[in-house]
Amino acid sequence: MKLLFKFLFILVIFVNISIADEVKVFDFTETELSELQVRKVRGADNKTLYTIGTNDNGNYLKSVADNAASGLGKEIKIDLDETPFINITWKIEKDLSGIKENTKKGHDFAARVFVIKKTGATPLSNRAINYVFSSNNEVGLNWPSPYTKKSIDNVLASTKNNLNEWITVKANVKEDFVRFHELDVNELDGLAIMSDTDNSKMKSIAYFQNIYFSAQ
Repeated sequence: MKLLFKFLFILVIFVNISIADEVKVFDFTETELSELQVRKVRGADNKTLYTIGTNDNGNYLKSVADNAASGLGKEIKIDLDETPFINITWKIEKDLSGIKENTKKGHDFAARVFVIKKTGATPLSNRAINYVFSSNNEVGLNWPSPYTKKSIDNVLASTKNNLNEWITVKANVKEDFVRFHELDVNELDGLAIMSDTDNSKMKSIAYFQNIYFSAQ
């Protein structure tokens, strides 16, 4: 009996540690979708259409951006000392090939996930890293946003290698803030998902699933 209780005690500890080592950001349910902050990009003609779907791996978010640009934001505290790695599972069904993504005219992405750190009193002072699924550039490339140097575009996936197939990517957000912004960030303040085509006037179709932070 003592061995049984000891086993159960160890199991409970293991489960609690496992839960602490992963922080899920989005549930991708209809209820959550109705509660997320919607931000339309200034000057965009239309909002991106976001809907919920389900496959064998659970719920996902589908985005259709047809000459449109709006994002879904969530204020959430992420301890980057405990869980510095962002994990994203996503897919692009229809990409934006041919545009120059590091220019204002071509600064569109079929799928992107922003991580945000508040560094001042206004949103304009925030620092961000924009993890993108590029339609034209290779994985590993990065550049400052043509609209603000306080946001860095970092290519985690490319349709040159993975078009219309689910892939999972990972990045060390804590290290990336040091690398791109020279900031030692202990805690994030929010995340945002966006699919936008307002600059290129094109149409994209993308999917997001299972976005979470992990210890490794």
